[in-house]
Amino acid sequence: MSVIGNAAYFSQARVIPVLSVSSVAAGVETSRVLFEAGLRFQEVTLRTEWGLATIAAIRRELPQVVVGAGTVLSPDLGQAALDAGASFLVSPGTPEGLLQFAAQCAPPFLPGAGTVAELMRLILEGCTAAKLFPVESLGGVSYIKALSGPLGAIKLCPSGGVNARNASNYLALDNVLGVAGSWMISRDAPQRTSELTRLARQAAAL
Repeated sequence: MSVIGNAAYFSQARVIPVLSVSSVAAGVETSRVLFEAGLRFQEVTLRTEWGLATIAAIRRELPQVVVGAGTVLSPDLGQAALDAGASFLVSPGTPEGLLQFAAQCAPPFLPGAGTVAELMRLILEGCTAAKLFPVESLGGVSYIKALSGPLGAIKLCPSGGVNARNASNYLALDNVLGVAGSWMISRDAPQRTSELTRLARQAAAL
């Protein structure tokens, strides 16, 4: 699928929790709680040294979770994530080299964009869904509304500043297929399972 027609895939998840893990064990435990609360699609960022190993561990220990890799900054990092077992890839932006990789790789890729020009470029590649990042800094709901007229051919997944207070406002927009964020996950989530469960259930119900 790569980026071509990717909206069909990513529209399966209204909310994608974003995990930036401090250890493999903590990442797997957080993933387990999120899944049990109803959040099956999950993104593990590659911002920390444990990202790739956590993806592999989730695939092994929690096979029902659809786990993808976020913060994919280069083709090499994208390939490493696929080798670790990532089911999908997400990038914060899409420079030329990464866009070529995204267009050629088999698994679904959600490319990042922030400007009209970047979104137009993705549309020309056959992309039907993109991550809009960092959405709150770009203008939030009003910015997405403004994009809906000229760029109605692409659906958006806002990320970067999405939280429990504003997620439903984004999800109410016609050109938004889902949102991504980490508001339901605290740094000590494994030690606060009840709070994580509560927030994850709220997110899953959006």
